[in-house]
Amino acid sequence: MMPDPLLDLQFHRDVSLSPAQIWEGLTNPSILMKWFCPRPWKVIECQIDLKPGGIFRTVMQSPEGERMPDNTWCFLAIEPQQRLVWTNEFGPGFRPKPQPKDENLGFFFVVDLRLSPLNSGGTSYTANVMHQSEATKQAHEDMGFQHGWGASLDQLVELTQ
Repeated sequence: MMPDPLLDLQFHRDVSLSPAQIWEGLTNPSILMKWFCPRPWKVIECQIDLKPGGIFRTVMQSPEGERMPDNTWCFLAIEPQQRLVWTNEFGPGFRPKPQPKDENLGFFFVVDLRLSPLNSGGTSYTANVMHQSEATKQAHEDMGFQHGWGASLDQLVELTQ
């Protein structure tokens, strides 16, 4: 993974969970719904078809009960317990999607998530999130990218321990 500092956001953390535990949390909808967005928000729907071209879909809800637009992604690459790549630029079956209209996430990106086992039994969790422009990278960063990814991962660790 060769990040482009002008276009990519990176999130990295070493955690005590094994790659298998993280993989299960990422690919099992009933588990993913419990941790994938920072509290007090929650995931109220999740659909995963774990194959290249398969759907990865979540619906998030605010603490006030406001349902956010569906987040529908397409898996691009799957290496069990090692790597998961998805994008919102394509829908299931690699079908191109129209430009997102969501005022908060109105841009395309690709997530390349890598899991590497540590000698301690834990995992090095590294996400590279690639954007089309410096402006969309900045918009994603301004949304609280680092805090959101960190809080969510903390929730997975809490849930799994």
